[in-house]
Amino acid sequence: MQDDNEGDDMISSMKAFARTKADSMHVEMITMPLPVLSEDEVLVATEAFGVGIHDRYFIPEDVQFPYVIGIEGAGQITALGENVVNFAVGDRVAFTSSMNPKGGTWAQYAAVKQAALIHVPDGLSTLQAASVPVAGGTAQQGLSDLNLAIGETLFIAGASGAIGSFAIQLAAQQGVRVAGSASAENQQYMRSLGTEKTVDYSAPDWQAEVWDWAGEGVDAALAIQPNTGNDAIKVTRDGGRVITISGYGDTFAVERGISAAQMTHMHDSRQRIEQLLSAITEGSIQTMIEAEYSFSQALAALEKTETRHARGKLVVNMRD
Repeated sequence: MQDDNEGDDMISSMKAFARTKADSMHVEMITMPLPVLSEDEVLVATEAFGVGIHDRYFIPEDVQFPYVIGIEGAGQITALGENVVNFAVGDRVAFTSSMNPKGGTWAQYAAVKQAALIHVPDGLSTLQAASVPVAGGTAQQGLSDLNLAIGETLFIAGASGAIGSFAIQLAAQQGVRVAGSASAENQQYMRSLGTEKTVDYSAPDWQAEVWDWAGEGVDAALAIQPNTGNDAIKVTRDGGRVITISGYGDTFAVERGISAAQMTHMHDSRQRIEQLLSAITEGSIQTMIEAEYSFSQALAALEKTETRHARGKLVVNMRD
């Protein structure tokens, strides 16, 4: 393992947010040893991490506890495994945990497989980079599964969250006409990102509003929030298509020749996220960070995200 300076050799422990027991979802800040690198891993000094709905429970099977939670982050490489190529000590990178049994991203340091590393472009902040991999990658894959064409209409159920914020922008940039649902207070926010039609999901006639806007129902729908797949089907035209993101509780009542499916696993996600980071750096796509939390406030950020009422993305800044 190669280090950037001799001082790193003296660092043997780190602060992290971890689950301490397999049978409990309780997360707490603890001090634990730094992860030991494999030949194809790097050690990243984490500078920021994104907060996601799955962070508390999305962990590999048969891991040792305590286990550091978290799926995405960004920081600077401090050490390299022997077989790592195309990355160097000092590089700024965004990364995902890739279900690493050594732990996730909610820590001062993370062991990251080189296949999960993405160079952060000059001009893009580490905080912005940390907000992109999960939400941005998911939005890209969901839209890819729908195979949208210029001029088609798209309905996004739950469009004001982190995934929806990217999906609105990416679809509109493709020349797709976008409608989105969210609470009443998020209508203007969705319009600012590129939606042509917005509806309040608590309004009794919102489905009729979408149907009327699209003429004969939308060509495609992206159901982000749990249990919204069947609602999305009801506003989709005959022969249209629906993709669900969460999959929770969705037993499809398929009708009128509509195809409905759960989003596929992401393909070529690193390349897609690299392209998205470049677009953000160039200014054609925005990162919508609702709030920035300090490391000590990370659990408050997680609890806010778990309400599913966050607007855009919540990010923890380790430098605060």
